[in-house]
Amino acid sequence: MTRSMLFAVPALAASLMAASPVFAEDRMPQIIVTGEGEAAVAPDMAILTLSVLRDGETARIALDANNEAMGSVIAAMKDGGIEARDLQTGGLSINPRYVYPDKNNDEKAPRIVGYDVTNTLTVRIRDMEKVGDLIDKSVTLGVNQGGGIVFTNNDPSKTLTEARKRAVADARAKAETLAEAAGVKLGKVTEISEQSFRPQPMPVSGRMMRIEASADSVPVEAGENSYKVQVNVTFELDQ
Repeated sequence: MTRSMLFAVPALAASLMAASPVFAEDRMPQIIVTGEGEAAVAPDMAILTLSVLRDGETARIALDANNEAMGSVIAAMKDGGIEARDLQTGGLSINPRYVYPDKNNDEKAPRIVGYDVTNTLTVRIRDMEKVGDLIDKSVTLGVNQGGGIVFTNNDPSKTLTEARKRAVADARAKAETLAEAAGVKLGKVTEISEQSFRPQPMPVSGRMMRIEASADSVPVEAGENSYKVQVNVTFELDQ
């Protein structure tokens, strides 16, 4: 028994010595910061979502009325300089309208009394000066449901690049401040990830969709589009 223990102890020691380099490796200290950058630019394109709602006693009557109104709207868009590639049907729905039994009628079961047909058109307008006039014409010709208007940019890459630069500069400034406060030096960047945020659609109010035909176009202010970028940057710390 004594001899076997004498051999076991050196074997255990050799095993621990062989494993020690693995545990001796220390991971380089790191700091992770978030930077934000923003850049603005005037929009050069508007995207409209316009809807026509028509009803009728039958689906055929409602659809025919809707087709006539939407056909006039599409023709006006093309006459206004909108190319076919910038016109796209966004949805078509045909829904029955019911009357339901209640204490005020003699209905025994739900009964269809008519149909609603809605056709939605998406329009890209590349000439910003035409936006108000085309909205006005579309309402005159039959658009009667609120949709949305988005002022966007055909190619925002330069603006996004500027926002990225500002976000990374912001992250580095934060990291340098933290490193200085901690008494360490900022090392190299080991990882960067980003998130970008584009302008959100603005709804067209129901009031705009109910306006009467007028000699003047709908007043529209495009303002500026603000593009935001958020980056997460990992720096090594030199002690």
